Amino acid sequence: MARMCITRINGVRLFWELSGETGDLLVLVHGSWGDHHNWDSVVPAFARSFRVLTYDRRGHSQSERPVGQGSVEEDVADLAALIENVGGDPAHIVGNSFGGSIVLRLAGERPDLFRSLIVHEPPLFRLFENEPQAQGALSVIKERIDAVMQMLAAHDFPGGARQFVETIAFGPGAWGQLPPELRETFVRNAPTWLDEMRDPEALSVSRDRLRAFSARALLTLGGQSAPVFPLVVRQIAQMLPQAVTMTFAGAGHVPHLSHPDEYVGAVTSFAHGAASVRG
Repeated sequence: MARMCITRINGVRLFWELSGETGDLLVLVHGSWGDHHNWDSVVPAFARSFRVLTYDRRGHSQSERPVGQGSVEEDVADLAALIENVGGDPAHIVGNSFGGSIVLRLAGERPDLFRSLIVHEPPLFRLFENEPQAQGALSVIKERIDAVMQMLAAHDFPGGARQFVETIAFGPGAWGQLPPELRETFVRNAPTWLDEMRDPEALSVSRDRLRAFSARALLTLGGQSAPVFPLVVRQIAQMLPQAVTMTFAGAGHVPHLSHPDEYVGAVTSFAHGAASVRG
């Protein structure tokens, strides 16, 4: 049976859930717009091998949404404190999308918390903003982000959520195919995404700190994802000393939703391999 709780972390009430009885701690960090339910299709399978920690990041769903401008560093501090307060052990830390950006920043600041690192398509677009060959892909994604931000700034949260889903995350026509409860979650958490995008540090990470990260890392891609994400993953792979990459053929930006069995298999195999190497 899962253990659920709301704990005050760094002055903010965070909802979290711990599933599984034995094994290493596996922490799943959701991306923007969503919440811990984004992992529902994979938690039961993971819980057969790990103690699985999921949570709603600040500003999302059951966790508190503080007033004023937030920062990615607050998310990083929350994740560190949550692992220390709830898990107590170094963990296999998994992040999807903006959750992956948070995990990578944590790797640079608190490598002691990691058994391994696993991230899928973090939107760290500033990593290649000065590369001429990347300007086409970067221009497209920037235009799409700006369009969503304008809609949200005008308080059109349903329209902005749909625009994000169909032009950035999933693809044309995807909004209507999402379950109603997932669409409601996107709309409810839309203001937090706008806040994230207004943080000047949101789309960057320290190269030097990642180069010093010594644990094993798995960087994944969706075979059907936007062309900008392979550029990001390639940059990160060059920084992390023990990084490997893999692609989920036929998947996109959220393989744990679209290809849950394949995702669980890949993450479980990698985490077990990393744990055996560490002894």
